[in-house]
Order: sequence, then structure tokens, then C-alpha cells
Amino acid sequence: MQIQYKAPRNWLQTLLQTEIAQGMALTLRRMFNRPITRQYPEEKPVVAAGFRGRHALVRDAATGESRCVACMRCARVCPSHCIRIRWSRAADNSRVVDAYNIDALRCIFCGYCAEVCPVNAIVLTEVYAYAANGRSAFKFDKQALLDNWDDFAAQKGDMQGYVNPLCRPRNMPEGALAHAKRVAVDAEWSGAEQWVGKNHRAALAHTQGVEPTPGAPCHGQTNQGGAAK
Repeated sequence: MQIQYKAPRNWLQTLLQTEIAQGMALTLRRMFNRPITRQYPEEKPVVAAGFRGRHALVRDAATGESRCVACMRCARVCPSHCIRIRWSRAADNSRVVDAYNIDALRCIFCGYCAEVCPVNAIVLTEVYAYAANGRSAFKFDKQALLDNWDDFAAQKGDMQGYVNPLCRPRNMPEGALAHAKRVAVDAEWSGAEQWVGKNHRAALAHTQGVEPTPGAPCHGQTNQGGAAK
């Protein structure tokens, strides 16, 4: 990451307020450009992969129920504490989810729940247009979350091979992931093309054909003076 600072204004620019003139000139130029307004809802936007939309519990095609195993990871990692789960023991001593509730009005849509789920049971779908007249409609219980998945599947059509990129945490080697999370995603999502710390310095030095300097700050790190490189 590189941070570029704008040069400070001199006394003449401060006196004449040249930035206001620059802003007005930009507005004047845009007045004669072709409008780029999207005619929504007739023209729907293309939703990028990994969009964090409406919550859903993935319905298992074999059982027709949720994949959730009540490991409680999503509830523990949630920074806004909007997930509540109640579970019990079955006859075979396995965990059974009795209640799964998400308060979408408290959610900050960080996607942590989808990242830590070992079986990819909770996802943030690509559904972005949903509204209601009351707050209660945004408090999803288990059945509502399953219905959200059914609605999303109906919109997508063929769900064969569908992979939500949030199910694959970035910058984690495949060997450290649960089996269900070893899914095929783009290199941008898997972190294969992302470098941090000393790895970034080594990759940059290899590209430029020079030896990396031990202890030298890299992109995203700071010197003692606090200036980011």
C-alpha cells in the first residue's frame, strides 16, 4: 500500500481559493458529458463475487436441513453479537440446532461468520434488495434463513458448483483449512497473489533482481517516524 500526500498550498492558492475554481471547472465539464444513470430496477447491477448481502443458511441437498453443526464459531467471532444459537444433543450424541437467530439490523456484514464456519453453513448471499415495514422482518430465525437460501437459489438458477468466496479465508494455506473450505476460488480471493511482510519484500526483490534488505520497511509498514511506505 502506498500513501500519497497532497502538496501543501502556497499563500497565493490560499488567497485565491484555487481549489474551489478547480471543483467548479470539473462540475462544468461533467455537465456536457453523456449521463450514465442506471435505470434501476429495469437495469440490474452486476453483483461482484464475494458481495455480502442477505444472510442465509445453506440447505443440505441430501437432508433438506441446514448444514449447521452447532460449533458456535460464528456466534463467538461475531463482533456485533447479532447471532444467537441454541442446540441440544441427539441420541447419537451429535449436536442438533434447535434455534438459529440473526439480527440483521445489528450485523455489520463483515463476513467473519462465513469465514470461520467449518462446513460453509452460513453465507452472505448476493441478494441486496430486500426491505420491510418493520424491524421484526430483519430478525431472521432458522426457517427464515433457510427460506433466504431457497430464494437465492431460485434467483441464481443452477447452483451446481456454486462457491461463495467468503467461504475461503484469504492468505491461509490450503493445508490449514477445513476440508469443506478447500474450494476453488480466484487467486485474488485465495490470497495466492497477495504478499505481506517479509514475503512481500522477498517477492519484490525477486522481481527486481536484488537482495532484500533485512529489517527494511515494506509497503504497509511504518518507520519510527510513523510515515507509511
